[in-house]
Amino acid sequence: MHTQLFINGAWTESLHGETLPVLNPATAEQIGTVSKATHSDLDLALDAAEKGFHAWRKISAFDRYKIMRKAADLIRSEVDQISRTLTTEQGKPLAESKVETLLAADLIDWFAEEGRRTYGRVIPPRAEGAYQLVVKEPVGPVAAFSPWNFPINQAVRKISIALGAGCSIILKGPEETPGPCAALVDAFARAGVVPGAVNLVFGVPSDISEYLIPHPIIRKISFTGSTAVGKKLAALAGLHMKRVTMELGGHAPVIVFDDADLDVAVKVMTASKYRNAGQVCISPTRFLIQKNVYDAFVDKFVASSKSVKVGNGLESGTTMGPLAHDRRLEAMQSVVSDAVEKGAKVETGGDRLSGQGYFFPPTVLTHTSEKARVMNDEPFGPVSVMVPFSDFDEAVAEANRLPYGLAAYAWTKSAKTANRIGGAVESGMVSINHLGLALPETPFGGVKDSGYGSEGGTEAMEAYLNSKFISQAGL
Repeated sequence: MHTQLFINGAWTESLHGETLPVLNPATAEQIGTVSKATHSDLDLALDAAEKGFHAWRKISAFDRYKIMRKAADLIRSEVDQISRTLTTEQGKPLAESKVETLLAADLIDWFAEEGRRTYGRVIPPRAEGAYQLVVKEPVGPVAAFSPWNFPINQAVRKISIALGAGCSIILKGPEETPGPCAALVDAFARAGVVPGAVNLVFGVPSDISEYLIPHPIIRKISFTGSTAVGKKLAALAGLHMKRVTMELGGHAPVIVFDDADLDVAVKVMTASKYRNAGQVCISPTRFLIQKNVYDAFVDKFVASSKSVKVGNGLESGTTMGPLAHDRRLEAMQSVVSDAVEKGAKVETGGDRLSGQGYFFPPTVLTHTSEKARVMNDEPFGPVSVMVPFSDFDEAVAEANRLPYGLAAYAWTKSAKTANRIGGAVESGMVSINHLGLALPETPFGGVKDSGYGSEGGTEAMEAYLNSKFISQAGL
């Protein structure tokens, strides 16, 4: 399988003919290649995005909506093929790949609808005969950078928001998982998006970002990835006064109070923790459990973790696939070893699984020192840390201790406690007594070192639109 670049409405090879390998994480074998863009290719994409923007913005919001809805229907009709490619390149179970693919279609529908409702407003004037208007205009060509853990879900948000607002976009897709991203872009192209409005490139991430972000054609940046990289890109964008949306790392706390329904909490949080092998920015990681129910919760969570079937995502019955690449495997081994050296006890898992592929089992740690890396840095894998707490204030202090603030979870039967915890935790998203994050119509974003801006809900559109004030008086 070979994935090309998509520039100015056509699939094309890199001008220099360079490629990068694509591996199957379940076997560690090469299964394809992807074209590697150079600066010459980026120049072509930039020229296309500028022309595409001027053409796309002239199309009415209603007609843009119809084109986008057609792209969504194309994705739904090809869900089986796209999902299989996604599992083969990324590793997640086929059922998860299908959910991600179908969610992409829902996201396109949502932002297609929102694009029709980018309303301005009329401000009552102070002078008779004057009109004061606020109109919304697309900000311009967008440079977007999408990660490998959700090669469709994250890319589709950026493309759909940009197109819904009337912008053009150059998407730097994930080199590890290019196929699903290419299928997404192809659906938009076949639906009738004008040439140049959507462009897709792959290559060396730092090289592409450092070339695109400062370029005068680019007016808006959207990045999903690590906090460390996000800070560098935000600083670069700031030098050139570019508008930025940053969806960065997290280290989500799960606060389990002693009145919680433990069986429901364990069932929901286990599924959330091991989704995509824990390679999820909103994955629950630090489990803060009130002391009265600590032992019972840990026993139930460990038993549930042991029941997870790890294997090739294409095989029936698999509930957790491999890690995406060898770097993740090494990171998991390192973070567990560090925790054990500092006194942690491994309740289950802890070592890579034998055989081919990048498989690491569900891992649960107890007695973990606050000095351990896993207590301070996002593990981004199937590792959970169990921490007891005494009272509300102690739980909140630990939840807010880190500089991250993307997602948080809480479990309690008390309405008073639920109301208090929702306001006390420093996080862009808080889900209480269920898993209610990342829907198309809800905000998706963090605070503190987890970034700023939203990639969901009505809030997401604002960063792609300029508010222009027009004041007019009759002669």
